[in-house]
Amino acid sequence: MNIVSLKEKCNQLRVDTLNEIYEAGSGHPGGSLSMVEIMVSLYYYKMNINPGNPKDPFRDRFVLSKGHAAPILYAVLADKGYFDKKMLKTLRKLHSPLQGHPDKKKLSGVDASTGSLGQGVSVATGMALGEKTLNNGVHVYAVLGDGELQEGIVWEAAMAASHYKLDNLTVIVDNNGLQIDGSCEQVMGVDDIGRKYESFGFTVYDVADGNDLEQIIKALDAPFHGKPKCIVAHTIKGKGVSFMENVVGWHGKSLNDEELEKALTELGGAKAPESRLKCQI
Repeated sequence: MNIVSLKEKCNQLRVDTLNEIYEAGSGHPGGSLSMVEIMVSLYYYKMNINPGNPKDPFRDRFVLSKGHAAPILYAVLADKGYFDKKMLKTLRKLHSPLQGHPDKKKLSGVDASTGSLGQGVSVATGMALGEKTLNNGVHVYAVLGDGELQEGIVWEAAMAASHYKLDNLTVIVDNNGLQIDGSCEQVMGVDDIGRKYESFGFTVYDVADGNDLEQIIKALDAPFHGKPKCIVAHTIKGKGVSFMENVVGWHGKSLNDEELEKALTELGGAKAPESRLKCQI
C-alpha cells in the first residue's frame, strides 16, 4: 500500500473503532485513536503476518501491552481478515471473543492476552527470547502506553531484553501524555523516556509526530544491531476527532448519538447510526 492508501486506512480504522465503542456503550477511544498510525504501519507495512494461517510459527508477533486499547486492535484484525467484521458489533458483549482486553484463547490473531499494565511487554520480551533461541527470524513488536511506564515490571523486562541482546524486539511507546487520572507528568512523571531506554541498553528512535505514518515507518525501518529497539512516538490522545484530542476525559468512555455523528462527520462525512442497536460497522 502507498502512503495515500495507508492514510485512508487510518481514517477507516478510526471510524470502525468509534463505531465499536459506541455499539458497546463503553471502551477506550482516546488511547485507541492515538495509536492508529502505529498499528497501520505495523500491520499494513512492516510485519510478516498471514491472516490465512494465524498460527504460522514463522510469523512476526504483536503484543498490545496497553490492552485497554483493544478496539483499535480488533478493528485492524477484522480488516485484515482474521474474523468477520460483523463481530465488531459485539465488543464487550457477554460471551463475545472481543472483550475489553485482548484474550489470546478466544480470538484469532491475538498473540498475547493483556490488560494488566506492564505484563504485556514482559510477555513480548519472553517471546523474543524464545524466538531468538530458535533463530527463525521472527520479530516481536510491543506497544506500551506512557502511563504504563510507571509499572516496575516494564523496566525489569527492559533489563532482560538488553541482557539477552534481543535485537528481534521492538518496543513502541505511545507517548500521548495522558492517562486515566490526568497527565502523566501530574500523576507520576516518566520523562525522559528515550534516555531511560538508552540507559537500559536499547537503540532508541524518537518520533516527533507519532501520528505521521512516514515518520513511524522510517523509525521502524531504522537500523539497530545487537540491541532491542525502542521507538518513542509522540502522539495525540483522541487523534482525528477535534473534541477528543488531548482531553483526558476521553480515556475510557463511550460516545452518545450526537458525539458519534460529529466524530464520524469529521472523519469523512460518515453518518451516525440511528440507534445503538442499528449500528453499522
